[in-house]
Amino acid sequence: MKKVIYFLEFVLVKFFFIIFKIIGYRSASSLGFFIGSRFGNIFRTKKSIINNLEKSKILIKYDKNEFAQNVLGNYGRILAEYPFLKDFRYNKLEKYIEVDGKENLEKIKNGKKPVVFISGHFNNFELMAMQIEKSGINLATIYRPLNNVFLNKNMEHIRTNYICKNQIKKGRSGTRQILENLKKSNSIALMIDQRVTEGIRINFFGDLASTTTIPAQIIKKYNCDLVPIYIERTMKHYFKMYVSQPIDINSGKSNEEISIHLNKILEKMILKNPDQWIWTHDRWRK
Repeated sequence: MKKVIYFLEFVLVKFFFIIFKIIGYRSASSLGFFIGSRFGNIFRTKKSIINNLEKSKILIKYDKNEFAQNVLGNYGRILAEYPFLKDFRYNKLEKYIEVDGKENLEKIKNGKKPVVFISGHFNNFELMAMQIEKSGINLATIYRPLNNVFLNKNMEHIRTNYICKNQIKKGRSGTRQILENLKKSNSIALMIDQRVTEGIRINFFGDLASTTTIPAQIIKKYNCDLVPIYIERTMKHYFKMYVSQPIDINSGKSNEEISIHLNKILEKMILKNPDQWIWTHDRWRK
C-alpha cells in the first residue's frame, strides 16, 4: 500500500513539475508558495511546526499559525523551484542569486586544503552546494535519501547532474566515501540541522537536541577548517548566499565541544529569518 501511495505522490509531483516549467520560474515559485501555504498541512502539519517553535522558545513577531503557514509556503516554493535548478546551474537564472563571500570561495579553491562546509535546510538549500562547486572547489555533499523511492531516484538525478556531481549517501558506506574524498583533498558539505539517531544530545535553543558529530569528527581527524554557509530568500524570488571565512576551531577541542559550537552557529542562522527554516525536523524528540 505504501508503494502505491509513493507512486501516486511521484506522479503528482511530476505533473506539477511540468506545470511549473511551463509557467516559468517566478510564477512557479509564487504558485508553489500558494500550494504549500494552503495545502501543505496535508503532508507536514502546522501543529508539528508550532510545537517545535514552542520548544525552541524563539519569540516571533506575528501569529504562530501564520508563521507555520509561511514555513509550509516556503516548502512549496522549494518544490516548485526544483525544475529550474538546471537553469541556475547554467547561469540562465544567475540574476536571482547573489553570493556574499566569493573571495572566501576563491581562497579555499586556491588553498587546496579541504574544508567542512556546514549549513541547514534554509530556503532553496540546494543552491548552496551548487554555487560552491561552480566556484571550482572539489566538493562532496552528504544527503539523506527520500523515503519515496520513486521521487528519490528523480531527485538523485537532479542533484548529481545540476547541484553537485559527488553525492554521498548517509550511512556506513557514506562514512567510507567521506574519508576517501578527504584523502583526495575534496571538501565536504553537510547539513547539521536534522535529528540523527547516531548523534549526541546537546544544547540547541536551550534544550537537549539530537546532534550529529560527523563534522566534528572530520574537523578533528583531518584538521579541516570550518566554513559556515547560509542562504536567505529576498524579495520572494531572489536569494543571497553568505560564505564565511574558513575558521580553525580544532585546537584540541572534543567532538562535543565542537558540536556545541556548531549548534550555536546554526541558531544564529535560524534567528536571522526564522520562517525560512524547515521546522518539521523535531530535533528535541527523545
